[in-house]
Amino acid sequence: MDFDLLIRVAGVGLTVCAAYIIIKKAGGEEQAMLVSLVGVVVVLLMLIGKISELIDLIRSLFGL
Repeated sequence: MDFDLLIRVAGVGLTVCAAYIIIKKAGGEEQAMLVSLVGVVVVLLMLIGKISELIDLIRSLFGL
């Protein structure tokens, strides 16, 4: 895994965590959950290329 990708995922995680805590303390339970969900989607979008490479590797390994 690329170190740059790992740092970006960690940065998104820390940002989402801080935003979640701040919004939840302000009384916005639903908005805090939405921020968490958006964070997961952003990370999945960042990882989609690596997931595609993994699937291609598995296909070539098993000859599918």
